[in-house]
Amino acid sequence: MPLPLTRATLPGGRRLGAPTPPAPGIVHLGLGQFHRAHAAVYTALAQATAPGDWGILGVTHTSRAVVEHLARQDYLYGVLELAPGTEEVGVVDVHRGALVGAEQPDEVARAIAAPATRLVTLTVTEAGYHTDPAGRLDLATPEIAADLARPDAPTSPLGLLAAGLRRRFQAGAAPISVLSCDNMLQAGDTTRARVEQYLAAAGAADDLLAWLGTGVAFPNAMVDRIVPSTTEATRAAVERALGVRDAVPVPAEKFTMWVMEDTFTAGRPAWESAGAIFTDEVRRYELVKLRLLNGCYSLLSTVGVLAGKATNPEAIGTDYIAACVRAAQEDDYLPTIELPHGFDARAYIAELFARWANTALGDATYRVATDGSTKLAQRIVLPAVYALERGRMPQQLALTAAAWICVTCPPAGFDPGPLAALVAEPKAAGMAAAVAAASGVRDHVARLLRGGFLPDALTRWDSFDDRVADYAEIIVRHGVEAAAREALGRARS
Repeated sequence: MPLPLTRATLPGGRRLGAPTPPAPGIVHLGLGQFHRAHAAVYTALAQATAPGDWGILGVTHTSRAVVEHLARQDYLYGVLELAPGTEEVGVVDVHRGALVGAEQPDEVARAIAAPATRLVTLTVTEAGYHTDPAGRLDLATPEIAADLARPDAPTSPLGLLAAGLRRRFQAGAAPISVLSCDNMLQAGDTTRARVEQYLAAAGAADDLLAWLGTGVAFPNAMVDRIVPSTTEATRAAVERALGVRDAVPVPAEKFTMWVMEDTFTAGRPAWESAGAIFTDEVRRYELVKLRLLNGCYSLLSTVGVLAGKATNPEAIGTDYIAACVRAAQEDDYLPTIELPHGFDARAYIAELFARWANTALGDATYRVATDGSTKLAQRIVLPAVYALERGRMPQQLALTAAAWICVTCPPAGFDPGPLAALVAEPKAAGMAAAVAAASGVRDHVARLLRGGFLPDALTRWDSFDDRVADYAEIIVRHGVEAAAREALGRARS
């Protein structure tokens, strides 16, 4: 049995970049796969060029397993970069501790308030911001309601962040930056708004809210890297490369991208030395990624689930799914985007198809289709309205919405297949209640599209509802391929 990965067993030459000092300067909320393969890697590489006090204290939401595994491994873990025919492993050495937020809220708040902490980063998924259909903090969600009832012991990432910032203000109001690394438009602005709304609901004093506007920076950022789930095959590959056992390695594609505003109030790692882009065009990059990549990712994954395609390479390798993705990019998304200066959209799209087709990753369609209501709110609503206002029906966006409904809240009598059972939908219970008395597929669709499960911006477009219902009916009666081909035919007409 191989020895476990630790500082004593780490093979020479395998460390990515350089280690950070013992004391953390960053608190990260959301110690999951993406953070460990993205921001942590950039930090390690930056450390090799410009050393600084940028060790990371990671915070999980409820998972104690990853905390315990990392502690046993001296907070080391491998990143397995995968491409067809190649496997490369590097070990990240920047985490300097880990906490379970739901169990250790006081420790998390103290860490955010600590003078040595100058940056809080987040990867808590779009759902972690608890945005309601009107674009504000949803105070009625169980997590937020519970946190507001016990402000000294919050468990949600947003509650923990707010508690830490409150304590920092009370300790002297040292400046700090909060950097969201989640897939949202204007992620920094959104984070600021949710923190302010949370603190206002908690009865925060005006001087604390004023400090948020002057002493706390919330830079906007765009992140991009495909990071699938860890499997035993991941662990076996890392073990072959290192000769030691890593319980929590992370697989990832080679491609990685990070674009940010440089508005940090208390310093930052030299991430540009690791390839990060600092620019005042972050919103343009966000739209490129959220629409051409993420929006189409939702399309290929939900249609892929209904088609019985277990992985995204299988889905994008299916002719009608690939054709729908291309049509979505060309017809529904590109016209809505003002591209960054000098950005080659055609080259980016070609690279996207190569990334989706990366069979070495084996990324699962159900993983990407998870949290659909939260993701689609960010990805399809504004582009759909853009087209509808100009007299054009966004066929592929309607197909995306129909596929999401059929996967996560299927009409009565319709079986979406075994992969759909793996897809998690945060609003599933409410959706099921809304359609309990539906009189048919079209009524089923209308109740969901008008029931507050997506933002209100689409509710005045009966024509869009009708087209979504058209595709849902075809999926139920004839299968998803028939619906996809119908959407392609209508797009050409």
